[in-house]
Amino acid sequence: MSAQDFFVEIGTEELPPKALKTLATAFAANLKAELAKLELTHADVSWFAAPRRLAVRINALVPQQGDKVVEKRGPALTAAFDANGNATKAAQGWAAGCGITVAEAEKLETDKGAWLLHKALVKGETTLNLLPEVVSQALAKLPIAKPMRWGNSSAEFIRPVHTIIMLYGNDIVPATILGRVSGNQTHGHRFHAPAKVTITHADTYLDTLRNAFVVADFAERKAFIAEGVAKAAAELNGKALMDDALLEEVASLVEWPVVLVGSFEESFLQVPAEPLISTMKDNQKYFPLLDNNGKLLNKFIFVTNIESKDSQQIIAGNEKVVRPRLSDAQFFFTTDRKQKLADRIESLKTVLFQQQLGTLAEKSERISKVAGFIATKIGADIVAAERAGLLSKADLMTNMVGEFPEVQGIMGMHYARLDGEQETVALALNEQYMPRFAGDQLPSRLEGAAVAIADKLDTLVGIFGIGQAPKGDKDPFALRRAAIGALRIMVEKQLPLDLVDAIAFSQQTFGAKLSNTNVAEDVLDFMLGRFRAWYQDEGYSVDVIQAVLARRPTNPSDFDLRVKAVAGFRKLEAAEALAAANKRVANILAKVEGSIADTIDVVLLQEDAEKALHKVICAEQVYQSEQHSYAEGLAHLAAMRDVIDTFFDKVMVNADDVAVRANRQALLKQLRELFLQVADISVLQ
Repeated sequence: MSAQDFFVEIGTEELPPKALKTLATAFAANLKAELAKLELTHADVSWFAAPRRLAVRINALVPQQGDKVVEKRGPALTAAFDANGNATKAAQGWAAGCGITVAEAEKLETDKGAWLLHKALVKGETTLNLLPEVVSQALAKLPIAKPMRWGNSSAEFIRPVHTIIMLYGNDIVPATILGRVSGNQTHGHRFHAPAKVTITHADTYLDTLRNAFVVADFAERKAFIAEGVAKAAAELNGKALMDDALLEEVASLVEWPVVLVGSFEESFLQVPAEPLISTMKDNQKYFPLLDNNGKLLNKFIFVTNIESKDSQQIIAGNEKVVRPRLSDAQFFFTTDRKQKLADRIESLKTVLFQQQLGTLAEKSERISKVAGFIATKIGADIVAAERAGLLSKADLMTNMVGEFPEVQGIMGMHYARLDGEQETVALALNEQYMPRFAGDQLPSRLEGAAVAIADKLDTLVGIFGIGQAPKGDKDPFALRRAAIGALRIMVEKQLPLDLVDAIAFSQQTFGAKLSNTNVAEDVLDFMLGRFRAWYQDEGYSVDVIQAVLARRPTNPSDFDLRVKAVAGFRKLEAAEALAAANKRVANILAKVEGSIADTIDVVLLQEDAEKALHKVICAEQVYQSEQHSYAEGLAHLAAMRDVIDTFFDKVMVNADDVAVRANRQALLKQLRELFLQVADISVLQ
């Protein structure tokens, strides 16, 4: 029998839309892994997913495992036979277990001895017999946090299962999985084609379901929706807010996508766009529309799962559903406008940030002080930074943010503008949370950067200060994100800010609230530790990052310059030899007992090689004292390679003469200090 295509589909109730793609890709990956364990080879693997089904196709799956010879080693010959050459009980027992006699056993001879050996031919199992367990194991290993049961079955899955299709070529693979007997039938669209349809082969799957009003190919369905939404937006002279996460979620909600356009009253546009967009996207799964100037339009695009003869009824229904949500946003906005942001600071005293660290009002006061301190260091408007810090949490007390938490900061910005606050202050209220996620934009102004860093530092210092540092993968206060966010702002905006100074100032603002006496050092170590993961993600090698970390530069912008310089130096031809020489110098100096002199006695320089090294060190010290970039400095150091190599070839550092030995150690100390100015080059591999 030749290789055939294998197809499996799990037909279910509606699957969680945000988990659909993950489940489908995991199912395919698990099947590949199980087949690999059994040494069943195949060609391409493809997956399909729709709201009520997960499916995988495996092309050209071999019909049977290959036969293989299994070797079973027996006892050593010294233990297999007695002095008279007769088989011992150990040898006889082993042979019986193999189904042979001792005389039929082969002998395995190696450098370490000789043993009895039996080679057995194991016939490969047929693929049809193995597939039920393969599928069962692949399903059991899916990432399902809370499996459920249904009916009187003991089977568990993420949703109740109705059908199982398992086909090898045209043949049904007999099996009972998740309480269902395998077959070749599945359901079409719940309303357009509710009857079961028959799948005769993997090749017919997509077309058969399409005729039953189901687009089973997830990628095809997603692309169709994206094209339809873009087309509808273009016809309205607008642009749809169509992020990939929303697009995938909508594609996971419909089997037969139909793109329609709805509208709402223009009066709702008096409300800031963000909460309106939030409720349309998050609650309704709609695609909001912007005009060419980026202003929200009173229209939205949505995707329905039904091809109706009267689509206006569906449009009217969706308009009716979204209107109360927009009305809520309008009511919250109108109500919030009755009180200024500054007047809400008093109410922050009633909300705890953390029991030991006090209220949100206290946190706001700390942020204000730290933001002002940072502003003095980076050249920002101190008054604006302090004012923004004081108002930073006020919008948390508004009705709008209470209903739509995702617009915190954004609503603070809008309300501050309406209150007549400076534009710099208003922008900083939104930018305090930047970057919100990996790759997110950074604050546009220095005042926003000051408040954002101050907010993150306050959380880091406070939580570390009460001994609640992250452990393992548990990070309830998102301290890792806060640290990386603060570092990104400092690095990418090239801010002249030292972590030691900023952390120390933040610590002072807590007064006697902190119990951890090592908080400053702990926070600094934690933040420097984030550099390794960050720069590895950027493609820098671990040894380059470690070489810079060894010098502990505490200015993040400076750290970035060093990493890039060392990465460039590492590519130079001389880098490997210089790193090795530097490591050798470090090892020699580490063994020296007592202190090493800071100066060189020129009279004690005897060998030409050490005189030459002293000369280039002096010249290099002059060069490095001038204003050069780290990259230029390291490149200049690379020119010392030949002189250093000659020194180690010609000169014995640990000379018998005590004075000469001490002088040469002092020479190496100066050399080492040169190579430590940017990073510890000896760390480079």
